Amino acid sequence: MMNLRRLPDSWRRLDVTVRDLPVGLLLLTGSFVPAFHNYGTQVGGLPDRPFDALAVVAVALQCLPLAVRRRWPAVCLALTALGFAVDQLRGYHSLAGTGLSIAVLSAGAHLEHRRRAMAFLFSAAFVPLAVALYRLGTEPVGEFVLFYLALVFVWCIGAWLRSTRIAEAERRRRVAEETRAAERARIARELHDVVTHHVTAMVVQAEAARYLTTAPDRLDQSLTAVTDTGRRAITDLRHLLDVLNPDHGGGARTPPVGRLLTLVEQARRSGQPVEFTEEGTPAESTGSADLVAYRVVQEALTNALKYANGSRTSVRVHHGGRDITVEVATDGPGSRAGLPEGGGRGLAGLRERVGVLGGDFSAGPRADGGFVVRARIPAGGPS
Repeated sequence: MMNLRRLPDSWRRLDVTVRDLPVGLLLLTGSFVPAFHNYGTQVGGLPDRPFDALAVVAVALQCLPLAVRRRWPAVCLALTALGFAVDQLRGYHSLAGTGLSIAVLSAGAHLEHRRRAMAFLFSAAFVPLAVALYRLGTEPVGEFVLFYLALVFVWCIGAWLRSTRIAEAERRRRVAEETRAAERARIARELHDVVTHHVTAMVVQAEAARYLTTAPDRLDQSLTAVTDTGRRAITDLRHLLDVLNPDHGGGARTPPVGRLLTLVEQARRSGQPVEFTEEGTPAESTGSADLVAYRVVQEALTNALKYANGSRTSVRVHHGGRDITVEVATDGPGSRAGLPEGGGRGLAGLRERVGVLGGDFSAGPRADGGFVVRARIPAGGPS
């Protein structure tokens, strides 16, 4: 059963010439069936002639080149047209004449270069054939024109298939580029969230340590905080690299909401007075909501440390039945307290993260001064 399921894949892995050969062989075999003699395409009205040695050559020219109809469509069309001319001028009218339509269709679909030149040469070659058949046969000129228009229609079908194939390839290329761009943006967001937060905390703690040389105990605490923050940064970066590794396991490697208190304690050790309130019970399955909530608090506290250091900051997290609500507010002397220059790459990334899960995000100054970040994140969304 498994072997039968693998047959389509095995067939697609074969060379295109091998895959196209059965069509020519089937047509070749059918052309030599006595019941099908003289029942093929007829142009010119010449009387039927019994098969002879030349008929074998004409049939072979019309059938066997179909094996290369996709690899060398111009060669296929030239040989098939030659065989068709012999077939009609001799009056064999074999079933192999169908090969001309297949060759024209393939040329329209797969010929990449000098398409107009090939179409012109084929049309020019049809004129002497039509003249010869007209003189030898009994059909009116209109029949030759109709046959030529039928071949043009077949060519146009092939050209349409070619344009469709090119459009599909272009669509796939665009999708691949968009996917790569989205993946780069995702990696950039993760790096920004992880590196910026920890490095900012380390810089603030190191700056504070410069003024504690006369207080050995407090200096030791500050340097210990720098060390701990650096270790957490290394751990988070390792988790991120594990995600980027295609062989990483499927286990949970993202920070849960329970680590929000760790972020708050880290900000407090950096000299930021933070009030933390967490209400409700986290849902059993939150999808990516817990990670996004973690990133919202992380980014807001990072901005508070950078742009409103020492200002009172409050973090409120509410776990509802269907969503997680986060609010981080920072006091400040101006309306831009906590707002990075240029609007903030991190805030834009948070808005996108929350939007993907169907939530609401806002960040802006408060009427009484300071800055506030709010997010409502639906729980149970995709990971």
